[in-house]
Amino acid sequence: MKTLGHWLVSPWRRSAVAAVAGALPVLAFPAPSLWWFAYVALVPWIALARTAPTGRRAAFDGWWGGFGFMLAMHHWLLPNLHVFTFVLATLLGALWAPWGWLVRRLLGGVPSRGRIAAALVVLPSAWLAAELVRSWEALGGPWGVLGASQWQVPAALRLASVGGVWLLSFLVVLLNVAVAVLFVVRQARMPAVAGLVAVGVVTSVAWVGAPVARVDGRTRIAVVQPGVVSGPDSADRRFDREERLTRRLAGQRVDLVVWGESSVGFDLGARPDLARRLAALSRTTGAEILVNVDARRSDRPGIYKSSVLVGPDGLTGDRYDKMRLVPFGEYIPARSLLGWATSVGKAAGEDRRRGTEQVVMDVGGGLRIGPMVCFESAFPDMSRNLAEDGADVLVAQSSTSTFQQSWAPRQHASLAALRAAETGRSMVHATLTGVSAVHGPDGKRVGPWLGTDASTARVYDVPLAHGSTLYVRFGDWPLHAALLVLAVWGATEGVRTVRLRRRPAPGPHAPHARTAHGSPARPGH
Repeated sequence: MKTLGHWLVSPWRRSAVAAVAGALPVLAFPAPSLWWFAYVALVPWIALARTAPTGRRAAFDGWWGGFGFMLAMHHWLLPNLHVFTFVLATLLGALWAPWGWLVRRLLGGVPSRGRIAAALVVLPSAWLAAELVRSWEALGGPWGVLGASQWQVPAALRLASVGGVWLLSFLVVLLNVAVAVLFVVRQARMPAVAGLVAVGVVTSVAWVGAPVARVDGRTRIAVVQPGVVSGPDSADRRFDREERLTRRLAGQRVDLVVWGESSVGFDLGARPDLARRLAALSRTTGAEILVNVDARRSDRPGIYKSSVLVGPDGLTGDRYDKMRLVPFGEYIPARSLLGWATSVGKAAGEDRRRGTEQVVMDVGGGLRIGPMVCFESAFPDMSRNLAEDGADVLVAQSSTSTFQQSWAPRQHASLAALRAAETGRSMVHATLTGVSAVHGPDGKRVGPWLGTDASTARVYDVPLAHGSTLYVRFGDWPLHAALLVLAVWGATEGVRTVRLRRRPAPGPHAPHARTAHGSPARPGH
C-alpha cells in the first residue's frame, strides 16, 4: 500500500493538496464563521510545506496554497470576472511562496529549539508581509486578512484596539505554527508549549492594559436599505423606494439618516428636483441625510462615487469623493494591458475618478461623522485617519447587490466590527441590499443586522465614545515589527552563511610514521 508521501511525489497531486489546504482558512470567515477553526486551519498547509523535498518545492507549496486561499476567499467574483478570477488568484498566491520556503527552512526535518523559536516569530511575520503587499489597492486591498476572521470574538476585538487586525493575524498564524509543531514535530513539543505560554502571558498583559472605550453619549442613526431594485429605470424606482422608507422615520427623533452606496444614480447638481425631494425628507425627519451619488458630475469631467450630505435647506456642501476604487469593478489597473477583462466579465467599462482627501462632516448637534464608500471599510488606515481627525461615528456606504447570494455581503458587514474596535468609534455599515450592520466602539453588534432579504428603514441607538485607542495612537506597528523581524532574521542567516563558507575545510590526516620494522611509531619512541 502506498503511503501519502509516495502519493504526493507527483508535483500536480502535491499542488492540488496545497491548494485545498490553503483554502481551508476561508471557513473561519462569514458566511460559515467558524472563527475557532482559524487557530488550526493552517496546520495541514504547514505540515505539507515542511516535508517538501527541496526549498523550491516548498515555495511552490506556498504559492499553490496562496492560490487556493485567494480563490476561495474571492470565489464570489467568478460570475463577474470569470477566468480572470483564476489569474488574480495565481498572481496573488505567489506572495505566499516565500512563506512556504520559510516553513521548510525552519520546521523541516527535526528542528532544533532555536529553529522552532524562530519559526514562532518569523513565520507570522512573513505572513504579515504577504498581507501587507496584497493590501495595496491595485492588488485587491486587504479583503480576507486572516485576523478579520476573529470579528465576533470579544477578546480578539480588545486586542484589535492595541494593534489592529494585523496583530490578530500575527497571533492566529503563531497559534497555527505552535499547533503544527505539537502534532507534527513531536520531538519538539516542549519549545512549542513554552512559546504558547510566553505568547499567552504577553497577550494577556496587552489585553488587560488596553484602554477600554468609555461610552459617554448616544445618537440615533437610521439606516435605509431599499433592497434589490433592478431592470429599466432602476435608479428612479430605487430613489422612490428610499424616499418612501425615509418618510416612515418622521417623529422617531433621528439625528442622521444614511442611504447606501449608489443610492442616488444622478448628479444632484444636474437634478435639482431630486435635491429638493431630499431636502423635504430632511425637514420631515428632522435630520440630515447622507446619500451616495454614483453619476457623471455636472461640474467636472468623469464619474464619481460620492457621499453627499443634504440638509433641510438642500445640499450642505459637505461631499466626500471615494478615493480607493475597486479594481476591475470601478476601474481597470493598467487598462492598456488588462482592458481585455471587459470582454470576459463585468469589468468597468469606464474608470471612475478618485477623490483626493478624506472628509469629516458635521451633521448637527455636535455629531461628526467620517464617511467611507464600499470596500474602503476594509482599509484600517482610513478609519484610523477619520478617528484622528475627530469623527465621532464611522459610516460606510456600501452595495454588494451584484453578489447578493454569496458570502460577500456578510464578509463585508463583519469588517465594521473590526474598524469600530480598532478606533474606539461606533461604525454604521449601510447598504442598498444587505447586509447592513451597526457595531459599537468595542466592536460588539448594536441591534440586528439587516439581511439581504430586507427592505426597510431601521433606527439604531448608537453609543458614542471618545479618547484614543493604542492602534489609533501608534498605527500599524505590528507590520513594522514584522518587517524588522524578517530583516533581523535575514541578516542573521546571511552572517551564518558567510561564516560557514569562510570556515576552512578540515585537512587530510597525516599518516603515522613507521619504524624500520613497519610498526607505527609511538610517542616518545
